[in-house]
Amino acid sequence: MCGITGLLYKPGSAPFNMASALAVLRHRGPDAQTSWSAPGVALGHTRLAILDLAGGDQPMHSACGRYTIVFNGEIYNFASLKEELSAAGVHFSRRSDTEVLLALFIHYGFEECLRRLRGMFAFAIWDNVQRELSLARDRLGVKPLVYLAQDGVFGFASEIGGLRALLPDARLDIDPAALDQYFTFQYIPSPQTAFKQIRKLPPAHAMVVNEEGIKRLWRYWQVDTSQRSRLSYDDACEALREKVLAATAIRMVADVPLGAFLSGGVDSAVTVAAMARLGSDPVHTFAVGFDEKSLDERPYARQAAEHLGALHSDMLAQADVVSDLPMLIRRCGEPFGDDSLLPTYLVSKAARGQVTVALTGDGGDEAFGGYRRHQQLARMIRLEQWGALPAWRNLRQLGAKLEGTIRPDRRRPFPATREDRALYHSRLQRHIDLASFFDADEKASLYRPEFSGSLAGQNSADWFAERYALSAGADPVNRVFLTDAYTYLPEDVLFKVDIASMAASLECRSPFLDHELIEFAASLPPAMKSKGRSGKRIVREAFAGWLPPGFLQRRKQGFSTPIAKWLSGDLAGLMQERLLAERRLDPWLDTAAIEKLVRGHLSGEKPNARRLWTLLVAAEWLASIA
Repeated sequence: MCGITGLLYKPGSAPFNMASALAVLRHRGPDAQTSWSAPGVALGHTRLAILDLAGGDQPMHSACGRYTIVFNGEIYNFASLKEELSAAGVHFSRRSDTEVLLALFIHYGFEECLRRLRGMFAFAIWDNVQRELSLARDRLGVKPLVYLAQDGVFGFASEIGGLRALLPDARLDIDPAALDQYFTFQYIPSPQTAFKQIRKLPPAHAMVVNEEGIKRLWRYWQVDTSQRSRLSYDDACEALREKVLAATAIRMVADVPLGAFLSGGVDSAVTVAAMARLGSDPVHTFAVGFDEKSLDERPYARQAAEHLGALHSDMLAQADVVSDLPMLIRRCGEPFGDDSLLPTYLVSKAARGQVTVALTGDGGDEAFGGYRRHQQLARMIRLEQWGALPAWRNLRQLGAKLEGTIRPDRRRPFPATREDRALYHSRLQRHIDLASFFDADEKASLYRPEFSGSLAGQNSADWFAERYALSAGADPVNRVFLTDAYTYLPEDVLFKVDIASMAASLECRSPFLDHELIEFAASLPPAMKSKGRSGKRIVREAFAGWLPPGFLQRRKQGFSTPIAKWLSGDLAGLMQERLLAERRLDPWLDTAAIEKLVRGHLSGEKPNARRLWTLLVAAEWLASIA
């Protein structure tokens, strides 16, 4: 795993600082920081050595000297691609997947190269004859890539901080629409960033750039929703086991120590179980927990580890939130409000003490319907298909009325919850409702009129609707899962894991993010994935024999943190400083509304931990760029 950066520039354009960019990206590649330049082009690379420890340095040049590559990620099928290319007469001098990727690009061309890749990647290849730079990001968006085109310069990097260091004189303006996206979803979705001039290359996208600017930008992959599996349930279970084993096996190839994250959840346990079946040595597993029973899954992780014969390490998280949180926000380069960023960093740091690569269970929830909102939305779709949605709305309303009669202290107007309000909306709007953090009414109570006015004609739901359209033709319930795979998975989950693991110089890989496994899951009927109020039916039942009895039937807990405790304790001072004393969010949010949230939380009268966390992250980010 690595960090990459580079630029094309015209003579006399803005200066760049490659050394500074590599220094900022060093945590992504502590083993080497190297660069190469020629008239009008410069490429840089920070290396975390995983394969071909002695011969995989970058930037890497083709034998003919025409092409130069910088690459972040892993090509899991590089061995079979190498055999294929060798049979076609291509000569290799190294053992690295980088050399195979470059050879594949040269032999087949850009588009066919992308079609054949199975892995996680962000790369840039310079063609010194055509004077073009070709850039791409993997299908699911595991590896990030940001870019900026301004005043005759095109620059790119693995992180916003690296890009800003590369082009220190670039004009950057905060994007109000991006902040609105952040307050809506707790993340800023691609292609937007917090800065108007910087863009993310979206997942499954590629681009070609020359000295005149962006020549072409396109999506090269999406799930084919016309595919429908005809397997019986038993055969589908067997096929799933085979695909998970295959996806795990190719992710266990490394020339450095390898382990796995092991929570008490389904997907990480299945991943470790697959590793145990494939390897002869015990798997090194890692878990962290907090000193609050409701947030601590370590006992379940120990249970799974003991059953699988793993060499297990767990720790009570001792986060220095006052220093760790600002550091991670700087690494993000923009506001990012998922509080599980911090424990992901802590388990990454713990694992990095013993291994360089860790397998994870990321992607299983999106592929097989593991989130609570998946079951909520699936239930509404089924009611709608049965023509029973109006009756269900009436029943819910009657239930709320009866509850208010019996418990006057809980009386509230119907519909009061997001799920009940969603009963009156379209399928798309329901998903937006349940995927949003601040809804429209909550944002209206916080936004200053000037900020709301600057968003005229822009709607944070438009981006979501575009991703929803990618799954047109799918079964309505499968469409729910696919939409999260196009939205929440890359923009929140994978961004979080990349930032947190790379901050600890650890490479993470997940078998459930294999695009062939994602396509297989999408072809299965929803009944194989959802059962009653539980998701991931086929995963739980296909792998039940691999883990302790009943282990996979536990309710999903999630990777949560004691943020209410932090905001009343360790982070209380920072929160008051950033939100009240410095008033960092004043240009956008109403100070009186923020103060009410802070006072209510600190007094204990009205806890608002999750909303305050989101505001604190935005304020701390603003402090970091001041």
